Amino acid sequence: MSLPANLVTIHPYFKSHPGKAEQVECLLGKFVDETRGEPLCLFYEFTTLDDQVFCREGYAGAAGVLHHLENVGAILGEMLTIADLTRLEFHGPAEEIDQLRGPLGHLNPAWFVLRCGVER
Repeated sequence: MSLPANLVTIHPYFKSHPGKAEQVECLLGKFVDETRGEPLCLFYEFTTLDDQVFCREGYAGAAGVLHHLENVGAILGEMLTIADLTRLEFHGPAEEIDQLRGPLGHLNPAWFVLRCGVER
């Protein structure tokens, strides 16, 4: 798969509250359904390990990230009543990451800036 130079990935990690894993599992499908139509979403999937949930997601630029977070805001709010956000990372080129620092800084994420990599 060829990815754009402005690729930004979000790496959220959640931990289900005790007894809420089944409810969390139900929300994963809602997230996917809501995200499916986003034109700037390049990939979006969930993986789990016991009571931990990870979302592997990538967007064409900061605009794609901001649109996605607005789009799934209500579902995310619901998720945070039954799971804790244990870690949040954004990865991408400096120009894109810098566009996210202001609007998303209140989330206290880890900001990873791309330095080098293989291009195809």
